[in-house]
Amino acid sequence: MVVFGSEMHVITYVFVIFELMMLAVQLYRYLSCPEDKSLLWYLILLGLLIFYNVSSGLFPDPEFSFSIVTQNIIAYGAGFLMAAYFPFYFYKSFDLKLLRFQAFYGVHLFLLLPYCLFFVLIYGKSGDLNFALGYGLIIPFGYSVYMMWAIFVAIKAKFKSRQASIYCSDSVELIAVYCAVLPWACLSLFAYFNISQWIEVLVTNCGFLLLTILFMAQSVLKARVEEEQKMTGYVNKQHKFLKRCDNFGLTPREKKIAELLCTGLMYKEIAVQEFISEKTVDTHIRHIFFKTGVNKKIELMQKLGFADEFMLSHNPLYS
Repeated sequence: MVVFGSEMHVITYVFVIFELMMLAVQLYRYLSCPEDKSLLWYLILLGLLIFYNVSSGLFPDPEFSFSIVTQNIIAYGAGFLMAAYFPFYFYKSFDLKLLRFQAFYGVHLFLLLPYCLFFVLIYGKSGDLNFALGYGLIIPFGYSVYMMWAIFVAIKAKFKSRQASIYCSDSVELIAVYCAVLPWACLSLFAYFNISQWIEVLVTNCGFLLLTILFMAQSVLKARVEEEQKMTGYVNKQHKFLKRCDNFGLTPREKKIAELLCTGLMYKEIAVQEFISEKTVDTHIRHIFFKTGVNKKIELMQKLGFADEFMLSHNPLYS
C-alpha cells in the first residue's frame, strides 16, 4: 500500500512523519541547550535516517523528472551515508576512543569509496544496477559486519574501564543505541536481494523508534530530578536564611521584609506587596540593619546567607 500515488509504502510514510516530529522536538531541546553536543550528533543521526527513509521510499519512480539512474544513486547513497555515520556518532557521543580509525578512515575506505566507485561511476555510466549490486556490496557488507563488531568491542572496553557505568542511564542509552543500529549490518543484503520496502523500513527503523521513546522517558526523568533538586536547594536555602534570621532576633515581619529586600525589591515595591507605607518599610529595614550589624544590603545578604560569592560579584541587583 503506497501513499499519494508515489512509491512510498504507508509504513515508511508513518515512520517519516513520526521522525520529523521527533526531529522538531529534539531540535527545540538542542536550541534550548546548545552546549549539549551529544544531542547535536543525535539530531544529525535522526536527519540522516529521515533522508534515507524518504529517498528509499520515493525512488526509483519513473514519474519524477530526473533519471532512474540518478534516483538510485541518491537512494543507495542515503543508506551508505547513514551507515558511514554510525562509528562517528558512537565516537563523539559516547567518547569511544577505539572507534577513531573507523570514524575518520574506515568508513571512507570500505563504505563510501566502494559506493562512489560502483554506484556513482560505474552504474552512473553504464546503467547496469545488477553489476553494482553484485560487486559493489561485497566489501561494504563485510565491513558493516566488522564495524558492528568493532563498536561492540569499544563499548565492552568502555564498560570494563568503568567510564560508562558511573551513570546507569548512560549505560542503558549506549546499549540501546547499539541495538538500534545493529540491524543496519544487513542493509547490504536487503539491497542485494531487493527486499520489500516495508520489511526493510521496519527492520531499520523499529530500533530507532524504541530509542526515541527511551530518550523521551529519560528527558522526563531528568526534568523531574532537576525539579526535585531545585526544590531541595530552595528549601535548604530558606531554612538557612530563617535560621540566621532567628540568630539575629528578627521578628516575623522583619524576616519577610529582609527576604524581599534580598531578592532585589525596592522600598516602594515592598510597601505595595506588604500593604504598608514606604516609611514603615524604611523603619523595619533600619531595625534589621541594626540587629544584624550591617549598613548595606549586600552585607545583609552575606550575613543572612542569601547569596553566594558569584551572585554577589556578578549580579548588579545585589550591588
